[in-house]
Amino acid sequence: MKFFNLTRKALLSGAALLLASSVSYGANLKYIFYFIGDGMGSAEVTNAQLFNKKVLGNDEPLLMTTFPVVSLITTHSASSDVTDSAAAGTALSTGHKTKNGMLGMNADTVAVTSIARTLFENGYGVGLVTTVAIDDATPGAFYTHVPHRSMFYEIGKDLAESGYQFAAGASLRGTKDKDGNDNGLMDLFKKNNVAVSYGLDGIDKKAKKQLVLSPFHDKMSNEVGLAVDSLENALTLPEMTQACLDHLMRTNPKKFFMMVEGGSIDHNGHSNDGGASVREVKNFDNALKIAYDFYLKHPNETLILVTADHETGGMSVGCDATGYSARPEVARAQRISKDKFNEYCYELVKEGKTPSWDEMQAFLAEKLGFGTAVKLTDSELNDLRDSYAIAFMKKKPWEFVDQAFSILNSKSGFGWTTGDHTGHPVPVYVIGVGANKFTNFNDNTDLPKKILKLAGK
Repeated sequence: MKFFNLTRKALLSGAALLLASSVSYGANLKYIFYFIGDGMGSAEVTNAQLFNKKVLGNDEPLLMTTFPVVSLITTHSASSDVTDSAAAGTALSTGHKTKNGMLGMNADTVAVTSIARTLFENGYGVGLVTTVAIDDATPGAFYTHVPHRSMFYEIGKDLAESGYQFAAGASLRGTKDKDGNDNGLMDLFKKNNVAVSYGLDGIDKKAKKQLVLSPFHDKMSNEVGLAVDSLENALTLPEMTQACLDHLMRTNPKKFFMMVEGGSIDHNGHSNDGGASVREVKNFDNALKIAYDFYLKHPNETLILVTADHETGGMSVGCDATGYSARPEVARAQRISKDKFNEYCYELVKEGKTPSWDEMQAFLAEKLGFGTAVKLTDSELNDLRDSYAIAFMKKKPWEFVDQAFSILNSKSGFGWTTGDHTGHPVPVYVIGVGANKFTNFNDNTDLPKKILKLAGK
């Protein structure tokens, strides 16, 4: 398609940037940005690209796709051809394969060192940002060493004692013991002189170490809020990325490392929510622009690498219902994620409420565009109505939600093969110092090794 073909000017610019990257190999690499789209495979990027053009009306392609180096990495873990986020995060952060479920340890449960720790010990500032819990697998892989990713107290303790200058995410999940009582984890942050804020407005600009959690940390423990849901006062990935950059420029302006994770892309893959997925990838790309603008001011001192830990959902571009086409514009009217719609229906069941079909049909029209952007046949509408009645009668509302989103996905051309991860290779996009070192087909363990080599470590 036309918009996938960069203009001659853009191609020449990309070639020049690649040459500059090659020439600057071995230069003083001061600023490293490591962007990880959790669950972001090539199909997720392509569908977001189509949404960006057809729905948002942007002539410019997604920023990551314009980087001069594009390649692929394999993602298997030490225990499976299909990795989980803990093993993949460990590979991307330490250069070591491990078993699914393990963080910061190799397959023999021996602690291994992340690039964040190595750089920190060599004078770099370190910032970690994610749209999910800061003690989740990917961010955790950069500071903890535990045999299982569910050891939230131990993971949180390692973060408190890491010494890193900045961390931001939805929540910390290890603050209560098994009986629901305060276990003193937050006191460890205070003991280690880490300022804690719930939202960006409370950031202490005099503090050397800062932890930012969501204002909704006690209600939405593993999500700052999906872009499609547009929650008021929710943290956003671009805002957190900017806050991290600002903090590191105050505390460690000479050199720093930032890991920025779009963790919610994975959540949408697990729930097979195509409309939410494309918006989350676009949100991730918007955060990337903050690093890119910084790169433009420091081109001979900066490396930006964008990749994913794995693909989630087995997403396709086009499906049986759309044939040789993709129609992301059908998802234009979506105003609620599948997860939020599920929560809404669960609350109705919990409260013993069953809205009339006319009321639910009005909700579907308002939140998903059913009847307007999403054209339904009489047969589809009748089947959906029957599904609604049966699901609420059985108190299993997710069956109705699944059917509604199956219709939305199929008409949008978003195909899915699973609700879990897949073993597909995932993309890598690179610009800056030593970018040409990532041109070949790599394994995920190669990336941190090459980054450290470029930094002279």
